[in-house]
Amino acid sequence: MKFGVQHPNFSYDGTGSEIVDSLRRVVTQAERLGFDSFWVMDHFHQIEHVGDPHEPMLESWTTLSGLSGFTSKIRLGTLVTGNVYRHPSVVAKIGATLDVLSKGRLFMGIGGAWNKDESNAYGIPFPSTKERLERLDEAVQVIRKMWTEQPANFNGHFYQIRGAYCNPLPIQKPHPPILIGGSGEHRTLRTVAKYGDACNLFGSPETVKKKLAVLRDHCTVVGRDYGSILKTKLGTVAIDKDRQAVENRIAETYKQFPEQMRREFVIYGTPEDVRRQIEEFRNVGIEYLIVNFEARQQLEAMDLFADEVVSSYS
Repeated sequence: MKFGVQHPNFSYDGTGSEIVDSLRRVVTQAERLGFDSFWVMDHFHQIEHVGDPHEPMLESWTTLSGLSGFTSKIRLGTLVTGNVYRHPSVVAKIGATLDVLSKGRLFMGIGGAWNKDESNAYGIPFPSTKERLERLDEAVQVIRKMWTEQPANFNGHFYQIRGAYCNPLPIQKPHPPILIGGSGEHRTLRTVAKYGDACNLFGSPETVKKKLAVLRDHCTVVGRDYGSILKTKLGTVAIDKDRQAVENRIAETYKQFPEQMRREFVIYGTPEDVRRQIEEFRNVGIEYLIVNFEARQQLEAMDLFADEVVSSYS
């Protein structure tokens, strides 16, 4: 089991240039503590359940470029790039540039995009769910070609590239790993089976187990080795040595959800409780856990999680 950290909330990083100093502290601490990767969301507005639309939100790829200069080992990624926001050939060029600047540390995340309100606000066309997922299927192919063929050509229904150069190519060979976010059983997990190096899922152990069974079936159909796909999960971790304190915070934060349903969103409790819940995910097939912490306690929680949880998997 490996672990990554996601930083989805910039509201506690200060204002103006204070944000840079805060992010430097967070990412360098994550690297020092032995986390394998550091992730930011690809949104232009803050999203529901994290904050209000007017709250601070940095552009993801620019942010990762800055973070690459503060670090030397930790991998960097978007969780996940919304495909409709940029042409995939441009994403491939941006990603290759980041991989070169970071000396081979890009962990590429991409998905079909879901935030219609955000797209409307920015004047970005937002096709139907079916079309967005069909576009995602083509986009991953475009990116792989851009990263492995010089020049690259692709003639799809939605995307066409002709004699496109991506020079310099990424450092990682044959290319940076491509993580496909989303758990749609009919289309998204089929795209993972065909083209993904990793999947990223949400939910409780029961939900994840069901999704991985679907992914295994898709792998059988397309002739893909199921074991060659890294199975990752994104989730919130609330950790505290005081069980009652963390339970009170969770009860307040997720008061609209019954206690059993909270398992779909959050891992919480003492370090022992958290280790036990992570084992449940490992037992159903998760190999890589990407976590975000309560924003107000992020640095302290990251320390405790690394000392009491990550260290037990070393």
